[in-house]
Amino acid sequence: MPNHCFSVIIAGGKGTRFWPLSRARHPKQLLKILSGKSLIVETAERVNALGGRRQTLVVTIADQLTALSRELRDLPKNNFLAEPEGKNTAPCIGLAALETVRRDPAGVMIVLPADHWVRDNAAFRRTLKNAVALAERHDRLVTIGIRPEYPETGYGYIVKDKLLETKTSSAAFVVKRFTEKPTLPLARNLIRRRALWNSGIFVWKASTLLELLARYQPTIAAGLESIRRAAAGKSLAKPDPKLRAAIAREYKKMPNLSIDYAVMEKAGAEGKVLTLEADFGWSDVGSWAAVHRMMKKDDSGNASRGRWLGLDAKNCLIHAPGRLVVLLGIENTVVVDTPDALLVGALDRSQEVRDLVDALNRRGLGSYTT
Repeated sequence: MPNHCFSVIIAGGKGTRFWPLSRARHPKQLLKILSGKSLIVETAERVNALGGRRQTLVVTIADQLTALSRELRDLPKNNFLAEPEGKNTAPCIGLAALETVRRDPAGVMIVLPADHWVRDNAAFRRTLKNAVALAERHDRLVTIGIRPEYPETGYGYIVKDKLLETKTSSAAFVVKRFTEKPTLPLARNLIRRRALWNSGIFVWKASTLLELLARYQPTIAAGLESIRRAAAGKSLAKPDPKLRAAIAREYKKMPNLSIDYAVMEKAGAEGKVLTLEADFGWSDVGSWAAVHRMMKKDDSGNASRGRWLGLDAKNCLIHAPGRLVVLLGIENTVVVDTPDALLVGALDRSQEVRDLVDALNRRGLGSYTT
């Protein structure tokens, strides 16, 4: 693995779809949902073998900085970048690209969310090594495409164009277009056409990403350039009050845009995006239904963390480590118990939990979401 490889973990989300377990002060990436380790610890351990701990950067919002640095004690303290406010993934990845180029002008970024699940870590690392080599050979943006296991409507899809090369164990294709969160009939059609799930894991040279931001998003690029000048060669992870104020000032001017919309879709339309087809067992852990899908189940399809008893209970998820839960004649249900709030809902509507959080905030019950 080239020593100019940097892993950039995006960790600013709140994970509202995992309420009541996740809260603003204890976001999804800190949850121990699928094992005894938090999602972000599992992510960091997965990528440590790629660029090493010293070249693993974490980008988060200022309010979560203390909790995340405490959770990831093995990382150097100057590897945490704090955004003054959340502006989606385009500004935060741009900020990480600035720091990567400052440390190494030839730096290659592996950008990945903090809260995904991977079954085969060895296959994951092989895929990412291949992706880094691909980005270096072709100087284009690379996204990791996952072979779909079922027609998921909550994911984005990558429609492949021509095969570029098969120099590695994973086939590389030029991206034809991206399709965001399709309807169920469209998702089925995309799978028949061998489209891939868009994992949200990206690889590119940091300098290339900054060049494309300047081309497609001049407002973001101008803000990043102002931050770079204010830093004057100093680390963005250790800002003095003047630099911190400059970052906050420029962030206020930046639009709230995802990297997908800001860069990937536009670059893809010009043939500047490649996808590496992969199969290492992946989920974005985007809802309680996704957690249920990944957990070990009994003969009736029930999965649990905690003590529970069921009579004619089928296809349920129970997360209640502190209390006995008894279910009678319940099917397709999620039950999540915490000391101050209880969620009981339809498992197939668990994507809508974020709407419940919005409703709680609107009705003056925000103390249950923080």
